[in-house]
Amino acid sequence: MLKVVESGAGREAGEQLFELDEIARIGARRMLMAALKTEADDYVERHREERDETGRALVVHNGRSQGRKLTLGTGTVELRVPRVNDRRRDEHGQRQRFSSRILPPYMRRSPKVAEVLPILYLRGLSTGDFRPALEGLLGEDAAGLSPTNITRLTACWEKEYTAFGRRDLTGREYVYVWVDGVHFNIRLEDDRLCTLVMIGARPNGEKELLAVEDGYRESAESWKTLLRELKRRGLAAPVVAVGDGALGFWAATREVWPETREQACWCHKLVNVLDKLPRRLQPRAKRALQEMMYAECRTDCEAARSRFEAEYQAKYPRAVESLTANWERLVTFFDFPAEHWKHLRTTNVIESPFATVRLRERATRGAGSRTKGLLMAFKLLDMAQLRWRRLDGAQLLPLVRAGAKFVDGVRQDRPKNYTHSSDDQPREAA
Repeated sequence: MLKVVESGAGREAGEQLFELDEIARIGARRMLMAALKTEADDYVERHREERDETGRALVVHNGRSQGRKLTLGTGTVELRVPRVNDRRRDEHGQRQRFSSRILPPYMRRSPKVAEVLPILYLRGLSTGDFRPALEGLLGEDAAGLSPTNITRLTACWEKEYTAFGRRDLTGREYVYVWVDGVHFNIRLEDDRLCTLVMIGARPNGEKELLAVEDGYRESAESWKTLLRELKRRGLAAPVVAVGDGALGFWAATREVWPETREQACWCHKLVNVLDKLPRRLQPRAKRALQEMMYAECRTDCEAARSRFEAEYQAKYPRAVESLTANWERLVTFFDFPAEHWKHLRTTNVIESPFATVRLRERATRGAGSRTKGLLMAFKLLDMAQLRWRRLDGAQLLPLVRAGAKFVDGVRQDRPKNYTHSSDDQPREAA
């Protein structure tokens, strides 16, 4: 696994690092809306048997309120609070009313909500232990959400994850995919969780979470199982797959997606090569490796590699061997649009959002089970993808998918099944 983020490759990471406050704001809104819904559901359920003389229920759901803004420590969110129609009357003839204990009427700013929701969100995903957070939010009685409702809420997330893993992918095309195996500590187990993650780029340039699955040490068999399942659900082979050079993924993709081109992550490669050199030589070697990584054309990249070999082969053959192993897999990106190079050279598409997941994993001292670990990774990535940027040069992706030829990033031909308008946007031929 990648332990060090290479500074040059960090250009992509810097562009994609998500503001933690924004992610917390989105997470807080979703968590608060789900909590309010379960609170209203519980209220209606408790009075389900109460009826009027005609047999109509006295307590029923009544849609949602108009949009209401609430200021949290993470920013302002807009909510449409669930409404309940309660037609019961007390012993004095006064109309009963449903009032949320979580979000009382007319509240516009709540320090308690701002402080507790991120904890509620984190602990809910990783451990299911909401009680400390609820007590901080609602007081000792924490009546707004019972343990039963908490279980119901986490069950909803598990259903989301199950549906995500079974969704039909027929007709959905992905031009590029990035893959990685990310490890997490599991508090109640000796083995670490290896999470197999895949993110794809759609022809419109949008990035989309494709898979979050439990694997076994990134083995070829684990990746084969995942790829076969995606193929069974209708996923067509992507044009290029980007991953760590040590992954069992490559063996799996050659069997399941033999037509897919392979691009190894330069960031991982740099770490592996530098690890085989003395520390005093690493800064100089790193600059030489970055010269290859950011070369303007394949010829310049090959020339830089030859200089590296000449300088280090005699004393440090293992470093040179590490660099040249599967070399063609490192330079695949030269055969694709130059606008896409920064996306194809590394797996930072995955590394960057997982920095957020790792932060939460450390905050919760690891998930309590493998299932909870997968659920945590899925929910955080599912929310993070709302902030993912489109690929640069998105208008070129349909051309890549159609088989257009590029040399050193420049298009050399035009696919037969595409014509071009005056604005040079690809359009399907009649």
